Amino acid sequence: MTKTGMSAEMREAIKDSIKKEQQSHDFYADAAAKVKSKDLTDLFNELAEEELGHRSFLERVLAEESFSRPIKAQPTDFRLAEEVIAEKPDLTTDMPFDAAIALAIKREEEAMTLYQELADEITGNQEMYDMFINLRNMEQAHKTRLESIYMNVAYSEVW
Repeated sequence: MTKTGMSAEMREAIKDSIKKEQQSHDFYADAAAKVKSKDLTDLFNELAEEELGHRSFLERVLAEESFSRPIKAQPTDFRLAEEVIAEKPDLTTDMPFDAAIALAIKREEEAMTLYQELADEITGNQEMYDMFINLRNMEQAHKTRLESIYMNVAYSEVW
């Protein structure tokens, strides 16, 4: 344990999570620069900013050595990533909007899964477990929002 109570293991887990959030930001910023569609550029820039928000959140947790604000799981999970979108599409400069949304959904699903797996590995440290569950819930919020956009675009003929 550090002098303020956060274990070295927890500090390292948070530092690794900060790196992953930065990598997600970099991916979305790079994607925004590569795609031709203004709508996709705007979407990827927005996602990049949200990942920076996650990074800042984790940096505050690390600096304050505490985590106090729970984030609830989304009540709705459309499960598109698991049931409709079989494979993560490759990023291309001229990808269709629905494929770009599918790519973002799969990335958010991967982040959710990672944070859930990290939480599941925690024993005897409720604060650390709660932190990873909250990170999973943040990624789930992104995924749910993206799935809603995907349904409106990919299944617009139904409406």
